[in-house]
Amino acid sequence: MRNIVVACIIFLPILLCSQHILPEKERARVVDEILEERLNTLLPKLMDNTAIDMWILISREYNEDPVLKTMLPATWLNARRRTILVFYRDKEKNTLDKLAVARYNVGANIRSAWDKEKEPNQWKRLMQLIEERNPKTIGLNYSKDHNIADGLDKTDYDEFLRNLPKKFQNRVTTAEQLAVRWIETRTPREMVLYNQLVSITHSIIAEAFSEKVITPGVTTTTEVEWWMRDKVTQLGLETWFHPTVDVQRSSEELVGHLYSFSGRPEDMVILPGDLLHCDFGITYLRLNTDCQELAYVLKPGETSAPEFLVNGLKDGNRVQDFLTKNMVKGRTGNQILAKSLAEAKATGLRPSIYTHPLGSYGHSAGTTIGMWDAQEGVMKDDGENYPLNTNTVYAIELNTTITIPEWKRDIRIMLEEAGFYGDDGFRYVNGRQTELLLVPRVKGHQGYE
Repeated sequence: MRNIVVACIIFLPILLCSQHILPEKERARVVDEILEERLNTLLPKLMDNTAIDMWILISREYNEDPVLKTMLPATWLNARRRTILVFYRDKEKNTLDKLAVARYNVGANIRSAWDKEKEPNQWKRLMQLIEERNPKTIGLNYSKDHNIADGLDKTDYDEFLRNLPKKFQNRVTTAEQLAVRWIETRTPREMVLYNQLVSITHSIIAEAFSEKVITPGVTTTTEVEWWMRDKVTQLGLETWFHPTVDVQRSSEELVGHLYSFSGRPEDMVILPGDLLHCDFGITYLRLNTDCQELAYVLKPGETSAPEFLVNGLKDGNRVQDFLTKNMVKGRTGNQILAKSLAEAKATGLRPSIYTHPLGSYGHSAGTTIGMWDAQEGVMKDDGENYPLNTNTVYAIELNTTITIPEWKRDIRIMLEEAGFYGDDGFRYVNGRQTELLLVPRVKGHQGYE
């Protein structure tokens, strides 16, 4: 790792980000407090809005439903044996039963409703709970359109229906809308935390794209990627995908979108005059970030990036503006995509938009606004034209192609920032990049608005 190893040793005690990262015990407390709030305050509203009065989630250890996994207490890293959760909403009485057909209470919020000594058969006990409450609808997590809402495996689905009394069979329905709303909806307290997550993410990127990590002519893109992974580990955090760092320069031809993934050259030595790009995200307090940012490597004698790159970033910001102003409640992802692309192209921009939900998962459930290989809109039966809801978070991910006469080629300005859509419209969670980061850093240069 050459200079990277030295940098890690020298700068390990220095935490550039201003946010205090909690120790594990405090993280667990915060996670459980937020979970309690979500179960007691958010879930009843979501069940009412989606007209499901009983929601049943079934998982076996190490094969967890992705929705159920978000409902486990902080000290449960997996389900135990077969874990069955039952939520019953009585809207008239304004009550919500939170039950577990399991040997144990599932944390402090969901109490065990199964005494195995009295009823050895777990399925029979589940049916007793259904009979006692007589729900109008029974929601299960199966879905053709939404992968995160499709967590019920075939074995448990078949076993559930085999045990379910005949009179309830026609009350079973997909809980996909409820599952997606649970995953996509953020509470006010979660949004306070989200600001801190994005601040940490920005700080790690800023340090990675600095002279503390990069020595032009020596450091490679792969070394910077692994420095970012090491930094996350040192901070006691996790990444949900491996970071990528790539280079665009005058002597390299523009290639396809996969340049940043499987087709991206590794171990490219970073040189003065390079435009650097990274894709990076962290996981903390059960939330995820996803950021793509740009840096310019100064040539000898330079104190700023070339004007054509400065203007290129402004074009990228303009595409962001076209997208975010078209994010309106009730519009589908395809509608937002088509309108944003048309308006941006009308001004001469060459945009590509592939914005996705962000939150409990990195590629989360909710409104997807394009894919890099589906700029005409995603398939209608794909579930990805789901309408925009409030209190949701997105990775505002996109690019615009610009021509640089000085380089005699096209390049892409690739950007991604966390954004929140609430009752007052859209805002960035913790700002967005409006200036290129510089290597080495120039005094007074920030890079964000």
